[in-house]
Amino acid sequence: MDGISALGDLERAQLDGALIRPNDLQYDRLRRVNNALIDRRPAAIVRAMTASDVQKVVRVARDHGTLLAVRCGGHSFPGLSTCDHGIVLDLSLMKAINVDPQARIAEVSGGALLGDVDAAGLRHGLVTPAGVVSHTGVGGLTLGGGMGWLSRRFGLTIDNLLGVDIVTADGRLLRVNAEEEPDLFWAVRGGGGNFGVVTTFKFRLHPLGPIIAGHWAYPASDASAILPRYREALANVPRELTTMFILTPDRLRISALWSGSMNGAEAALSRFGKLGQATPIAGEETSFLTLQQSFDEHAAPGRRYYSKGGFLQVIDDTAVLAISESMAEAPAVAEVYCLQLGGAVCDIEESTTAYSGRAAGHYWISQCVWDNPSDDDGAISWARDTANRLAALSLAANYVNEQSDTGIARRAYGEAKYDRLARLKWQYDPTNLFRLNQNIEPRQQ
Repeated sequence: MDGISALGDLERAQLDGALIRPNDLQYDRLRRVNNALIDRRPAAIVRAMTASDVQKVVRVARDHGTLLAVRCGGHSFPGLSTCDHGIVLDLSLMKAINVDPQARIAEVSGGALLGDVDAAGLRHGLVTPAGVVSHTGVGGLTLGGGMGWLSRRFGLTIDNLLGVDIVTADGRLLRVNAEEEPDLFWAVRGGGGNFGVVTTFKFRLHPLGPIIAGHWAYPASDASAILPRYREALANVPRELTTMFILTPDRLRISALWSGSMNGAEAALSRFGKLGQATPIAGEETSFLTLQQSFDEHAAPGRRYYSKGGFLQVIDDTAVLAISESMAEAPAVAEVYCLQLGGAVCDIEESTTAYSGRAAGHYWISQCVWDNPSDDDGAISWARDTANRLAALSLAANYVNEQSDTGIARRAYGEAKYDRLARLKWQYDPTNLFRLNQNIEPRQQ
């Protein structure tokens, strides 16, 4: 059934937030998501203000069999945070963050953005590891795993998740952590939005300490020579150091961040500017907060995106060849992004969370970011073909957050984890109400 049949119940629900209908002035603005490729028209948008609002919307959607999309930052590449004819549950007004600097804990409402969490923690010199675009929603990033500049030092976002308050498909609000609902706590750490709507996250925080960053540009034509040297420069580096590269048709950009004790920092960073004919990129960031915002404009709302990613253990010569040859045929809007992993990410046993891929040394993304609709076919085709080529060299596991194509869950988690997730899905969401995600289909015990 579509969302029109549920409107009456939503109107009678006495919401603390706002119910937005298609004829309301705000509707066209609020139905938009980050990716301009996605253009959908829900029957209703609910701007929730409280956990009670979330419970009411979930119950209405369940009772009417209505398609339900949950939106925080709206960054889902395939548009899973919106829908046609159903209900969009918009959490973006639920942004409260409470930091306890003595306990080093942050309680974060489900609609907060990464930049909100960064700013709140850094007032006390504290951080939790997260992504690299500050207007990303905390909810979507965390539930898929969460990785970024600090993951080698402090682990994934889910490795610092102490618990959640979550509204399940039956409308209950559950407190979930290692002691309460431990199976569900396992599932939400990597299982995406399959198990409910998180209204509050509880994160462990860490002292950041001083940082130093470096950025260098190399000619794109030299990538096949530079990337093997980059690989060699990564040998035995401490977890205080994290690097990434971004290859476009114009240049190879290599960036490095060191955080914590500065002992050995300058020597470790300088090697990445000596891999060939480098041009230093003047770093505008003066703090970790500004570093976290450095990709925001590139990933701005209203641009067009197609992205697929995967895990590599090492950037071996075969991977270098695949990346270099694909880029030689790339449109101007193309890029291959590759983030160094390892370190603290590998400290956690693979079976501890639903997230899969802890053995990886790197996470790559083949993507295009563009503005002109006439470029759609060429951009999507190149990004998909390049991703397929790299996927053949990658680990079987995958990261569910950075995929423009759906239907990947079974391959991403592997048979054993997928089977456990599917049985938990049956327990908590037997009708698959929460299906707008990299979906795990419920399977009876």
